[in-house]
Amino acid sequence: MTALDVIEAGPEHAAAIVEVIHRSFAARPPLDPPTTALEETEETVAAALRASGGLLALRRARPIGAILFDESRPGSLGLRRVSVHPQGRDRGVASAMVGVAEDIAEERGKDGIWLDVREELPDTVRFWTRKQYQPVGRTGTTIHMAKTLWLSREVPDVDAMHALAGRLASLLRAGDLLVLSGDLGAGKTTFTQGLGEALGVRGPITSPTFVIARHHPSLTGGPSLIHVDAYRLSDPAEIDDLDLDATTEDSITVVEWGEGRAEHLADSWLSVTIEAREADETDPLGTAVGVESPDMRVVTVRPHGPRWIGVPLRSTLLR
Repeated sequence: MTALDVIEAGPEHAAAIVEVIHRSFAARPPLDPPTTALEETEETVAAALRASGGLLALRRARPIGAILFDESRPGSLGLRRVSVHPQGRDRGVASAMVGVAEDIAEERGKDGIWLDVREELPDTVRFWTRKQYQPVGRTGTTIHMAKTLWLSREVPDVDAMHALAGRLASLLRAGDLLVLSGDLGAGKTTFTQGLGEALGVRGPITSPTFVIARHHPSLTGGPSLIHVDAYRLSDPAEIDDLDLDATTEDSITVVEWGEGRAEHLADSWLSVTIEAREADETDPLGTAVGVESPDMRVVTVRPHGPRWIGVPLRSTLLR
């Protein structure tokens, strides 16, 4: 056992988890209405663990953190009673548990995670905000927060790249922004071609390097595709000279080489990173394994902002 271990918890861990919950919530400032966490018993916690599971964090074999899972909402994993023993604060316990919880959500095929936070606990709100959880609503003093999970997947050839882009296109709507990054020849334009085909826009879609931006109107009554190549822009501020603000609300905008240049164009965006990578069974992310191809790429899609909360990104792109 290492200094800090986070394990999946079952009913047999109920007593330890109740102790952590009670110690954690008793140390918080008084709330109005008061928290119900102190009403948890071994029986209620064991029932929650039987239903959905949870986590127990151990420091030198002693219980120091806990989370109860909630699978009552389709496609999303809830985090309840997120607790850290007062003696374990500022030791990275909460961050470690959140990382494991997100991994478990992925393993269970979830698209996202939700939780409730009290606004009277600003440090807690800031913690979840730093973890890229977004406020999606509120009930009284309770802030409802959520996060859509990112994903990486292997793409062995051009056809697979087009297919992946096509599945992503099914989730897109006018106003969406995609920021593409990757080395020369990684497949950014190939990905955009797959998007354009699925969206039914006028082609051909080629690298816009020499014109910087191309407008592809829809042939089916849908949104246009704006295809931008920021490679030749020497200053990130130069992208504002393209006047993309005038078209982003009515179009789907794809910016190649856009990382660090285009994110300010919308309050929400998808970052799409394409990497050439050989199959590697030791890859800790589990990508680029099991398939050998000279054209292997790994595509990583990360959602940013409130637009992507509740969107079935992982389940759509991984099917």
